[in-house]
Amino acid sequence: MNKIMPNGQSKAFDLLLRDIRNCRVCRDEPRYGKPMDHEPRPVLQVSQTASICIASQAPGTRVHESGKPFTDASGIRLRQWMGVSDDEFYDDSKIAIIPMGFCFPGQRADGSDLPPRRECREIWRSQLFARLPNLRLLLAIGGYAQRWHMGSDIARQGVTETVRSWREHSCADPALRVYPLPHPSWHNNRWLTQNPWFESEVLPQMRHDIRDLLI
Repeated sequence: MNKIMPNGQSKAFDLLLRDIRNCRVCRDEPRYGKPMDHEPRPVLQVSQTASICIASQAPGTRVHESGKPFTDASGIRLRQWMGVSDDEFYDDSKIAIIPMGFCFPGQRADGSDLPPRRECREIWRSQLFARLPNLRLLLAIGGYAQRWHMGSDIARQGVTETVRSWREHSCADPALRVYPLPHPSWHNNRWLTQNPWFESEVLPQMRHDIRDLLI
């Protein structure tokens, strides 16, 4: 029997979240590459009632410090894209935030962030999504999330072409609308300038669909 806890979650789900937040595999028993050289701090926001999921990349340094997703300039832009307030964004009963890698992966010598650790997707993500029965809309941010959620064949087109085909992807599954998005980082300012159709065509429809689910 899957007992329901006072917070409305199943006991199995609460135990899964506890295990995720206590995970130290990348530091203690890494499956790929070198051990993480800092203390892991899994960062995610999720509940079984959430109808919207943000599938992002991995926490950066500021999120690693705060322990709260998107507490940086990217988060400000993402909330603007979505047309939601801070309170709505951080309401885990409605919006889940599940990165491809739950922990800050570290940085390269040039100061850029390393890719999300592969261990997270192999150990935790399938288990987690199998226990989210109410999802109706998914924002797949960047190539890593698009590859995992939409398939490697789609992701081979590259982020620009995948996002350009947003109408096809958002209507492919009536039970779960998927919006492929570029990362909201300032690194993509040039991309946004070169692709004005993203803000004029994609965002209005995405905001409409999000608002329908938040009402």
